[in-house]
Amino acid sequence: MLVIFSKADGFLLPCPFKRLIGLDCPGCGFQRSLLALVRGDWQASLHFYPPTLLFLVSALATLLSYSLKWDTNAKWLKALYLATGLAVLVSYGYKIVTHQLH
Repeated sequence: MLVIFSKADGFLLPCPFKRLIGLDCPGCGFQRSLLALVRGDWQASLHFYPPTLLFLVSALATLLSYSLKWDTNAKWLKALYLATGLAVLVSYGYKIVTHQLH
């Protein structure tokens, strides 16, 4: 299984925003972060894209909410979405302020 993920770097999708504009988008780094997380390298995952874990928790909560017929308008779910969006914005803002856009 690890052999598959060690070769996965060659199959990452290019960012259309970066291709058109020439700068990282707010989601750039997610694929590399996810691969690092699957490999068990938490530190590299946080370095590549800090909101990855929060995004994955939000996605899992959404899938569970719909599949188990939970209240999809629950306040806790909306708060999770808001926290995820804020984490993405703060992470992107940090990249801008520290001149880490490529």
